[in-house]
Amino acid sequence: MKISIITVVLNNRAFIEDCIHSVISQSYRNIEYIIIDGGSTDGTIGIIRKYEKYISKWVSEPDSGIYDAMNKGINMATGDIIGILNSDDFYYNSDVISSVVKEFETKKVDSVFADLVYVKRNNPATIVRYYNSAHFNPDKFAFGWMPAHPAFFVKSFIYEKYGLFRTDYKIAADYELLTRFLGKYRISYSYIPEVFVKMRTKGVSTRNIKSNFILNKEIVRACSDNGIKTNYFKVYSKYFIKIFQLLGRPQAKLNWK
Repeated sequence: MKISIITVVLNNRAFIEDCIHSVISQSYRNIEYIIIDGGSTDGTIGIIRKYEKYISKWVSEPDSGIYDAMNKGINMATGDIIGILNSDDFYYNSDVISSVVKEFETKKVDSVFADLVYVKRNNPATIVRYYNSAHFNPDKFAFGWMPAHPAFFVKSFIYEKYGLFRTDYKIAADYELLTRFLGKYRISYSYIPEVFVKMRTKGVSTRNIKSNFILNKEIVRACSDNGIKTNYFKVYSKYFIKIFQLLGRPQAKLNWK
């Protein structure tokens, strides 16, 4: 079973090496690694070239944003399963993809997801928040909740059947895509109670109050576009749960490396 992992990047010389290394050091070997660079000028290309022999395909050219770049990578992918790992993020350990493949083979599902941890941007050993996907079900989309997208893997035919990322969304195209796949079309899924990804804080969707307003507006729109009834009160209620995640991280279940 071939797994395609896609990383999109633009001017992230500081962190992309961690991302690349976490992919190429996976114990599972049948990985097609694709990097889509948006025309970096800060030295990112030099790091990509450093690992070129381990990268299946890469391009560096202008695009129309992160979701356009992700779609470009999906269209280039030839794997049975596709996962997307942002250039700020990295896999928790070298057995993540092996666990993914085992779950797909055992459960015979269309998609698999797990947990992630947010870490300090310049100190990834420090955990800021635990994103627990354990209690997800499609009804949670109405409350602004989705499985952790960097820890989400899906069979490639699902993209062919139900479409790619919608580039008319600025921040929440990943939310819309998962709402469409899991909420509207009800593809099958399996949850693995493990941490798959470390995500550095200060991503696009968490940068400031204005970004959060746009994010939540697009979440409501994503639900509406996919036939899920919601309102702003429901969507903003998710922040109460985030507080509990910050105050009560289940560290006991983590095998820290």
